[in-house]
Amino acid sequence: MNIKGAGKRGVLTGTAAAVVAGAAFGAFALSGTASADAAAKGGKHEPKPTIVLEHGAFADSSSWNGVISRLRADGYPVVAAANPLRGPHSDATALRSVLDHVKGPKILVGHSYGGSVISEAAANNPDVKALVYVAAFLPAPGETALELTNKFPGSTLPDALDPVTVTNPDGTQGTDLYIQQDKFRHQFAADVPRNEAALAAAGQRPIAQAALEEKATVAAWKTIPSWDIVTTEDLNIPAAAQRFMAKRAGAHVTEVSASHSVAVSHPGTVTRVIENAARATR
Repeated sequence: MNIKGAGKRGVLTGTAAAVVAGAAFGAFALSGTASADAAAKGGKHEPKPTIVLEHGAFADSSSWNGVISRLRADGYPVVAAANPLRGPHSDATALRSVLDHVKGPKILVGHSYGGSVISEAAANNPDVKALVYVAAFLPAPGETALELTNKFPGSTLPDALDPVTVTNPDGTQGTDLYIQQDKFRHQFAADVPRNEAALAAAGQRPIAQAALEEKATVAAWKTIPSWDIVTTEDLNIPAAAQRFMAKRAGAHVTEVSASHSVAVSHPGTVTRVIENAARATR
């Protein structure tokens, strides 16, 4: 996959409201406590673990809405963190601050590039009881998301990208990547209703191209039990690449005939896998 060779069209603008809402939810949801959702067991209250959700590129925290509503209905406290999408190391640092604030046991869930982030953020954190990867990257140290995508054929993402030149805080030039809005549904969310996919396309958050080229330095899945949802109709991360990473990690695998946007199109399945991980590691 040659990102730099992707054709450029007009600059897309993610809706500010979606970004602010995603960030606000990630911040204010921290006030919830596990004790409020505890279940009585043997005369004692045993709190359920907090489910921490990390979205990936071209999305925001609202992509988890269907999963969040189901988890909450089942008594799980939930935090949907806002992913800066700047690079695995810096994004893991941001996520780690959320994890440090949420007390008690946690299940960490990452979609797509969010898998790279949780793989670093969870390292050496005894409160993270399980990792759940959703159509996600599980890089080993030294690997990049771009390298893993290229490992197997099938990704059509390069031709759908809209690269935008940006000025970084230090004054250097970088590139932010969007998906062209008219190609978003086919590429990212083919099994999502057309109107819903159009809203997601307009509100998508860009990822820094450098983030996809940054090498992983640690792999928490080597020491933390992992679950993986493999999406067989995925045009972003080929199913073969997902299977390779899941097998290497020894993850509990669930395959779904779904697009990359499986948390939106199959929220019940994603919720079930998360809850299976939570029950298995309590």
